[in-house]
Amino acid sequence: MRKKAYASAGVDIQLGNQVKSTLPRLLAATRRREVLGKVGGFGGLFALESGKFRQPVLVASTDGVGTKLKIAFALDRHDTVGQDLVNHCVNDIAVLGAEPLFFLDYIGTGKLKPRVFRQLISGFARACAENHCALLGGETAQMPGFYQEGEYDLSGTIVGVVEKSEILDGRSIRPGDAVLGLASSGLHTNGYSLARKIFFERMKLDPRTKLPELGGGIGRELLKVHVSYGPLIRSALRKFNRPRTGRLTVKGMAHITGGGFIDNIPRVLPRKCDALIRKGSWEVPPIFQLLAASGGIAESEMYEVFNMGVGLVMIVAGDQADAVLRFARAGGTVAWIIGEIVRGSGVARIV
Repeated sequence: MRKKAYASAGVDIQLGNQVKSTLPRLLAATRRREVLGKVGGFGGLFALESGKFRQPVLVASTDGVGTKLKIAFALDRHDTVGQDLVNHCVNDIAVLGAEPLFFLDYIGTGKLKPRVFRQLISGFARACAENHCALLGGETAQMPGFYQEGEYDLSGTIVGVVEKSEILDGRSIRPGDAVLGLASSGLHTNGYSLARKIFFERMKLDPRTKLPELGGGIGRELLKVHVSYGPLIRSALRKFNRPRTGRLTVKGMAHITGGGFIDNIPRVLPRKCDALIRKGSWEVPPIFQLLAASGGIAESEMYEVFNMGVGLVMIVAGDQADAVLRFARAGGTVAWIIGEIVRGSGVARIV
């Protein structure tokens, strides 16, 4: 049979349709009752149950995985980066108090490889199910000649909802409040361009190189899945916050992503408050110590690039800090009190 012209140009529509036929099974675990229609339409349908809210506010965020994908390519493992993307997006809206509703993904590649596609979608589906978020749809684009052989790019968009009166914007933060840190799994999805330069260019390591200080391979360490704090955050807000009575124990949160502590914490601080973060109040994981030592990175820059073992900070009423800390730990999250709020000009200070 004569090969079709589009397939000869590198875009195999038949293969794409064949691979996508497995989507209903993969997405089944992510389905919510608000989802209408079936997978494969021109748009995803989601019926918001507005009766649950007085003033529902939709919250949306879009992100990618960045150059962490290079580690996935090198190790030929593709299930974790899909989880990274969903969890990162969940955290970005969770810090505003939002519940995730649905997620949409984008995969761009030169040539669609069924095994890689299934791993990616499996990662999306697993993380969406864990966050009770519908994987509503997405787009897979085959663009021959645009990407290097064996490579692809990912991005995703999440939409959530929060009651208007329950939006966490940090305006109630006051001096005397405590800063709690929730443990990360490692670099999460930020700082990989610098980390790759240090490990693979300067140190000449291979992604499969095992390092005693890491207890395993450097590539495996760098592929650790970005933690989702969404379920814990929603549980904590239900337990500790009573917006209708004016009681806010959890006053603000910051997802520690690109920009580290220095750029992210100020996004939730009032103009006359500083966050005083105390070094030594938590254990910095070996991966960050190795980066600093091997890369000759100044300590101040480490806190401006990496999460240093703290993936999310919660700013809580000082007299309730121990209670929130116990709650987080009881749920299986490693957490610490890492600082406090003081008078200032809206910056984060590492002391």
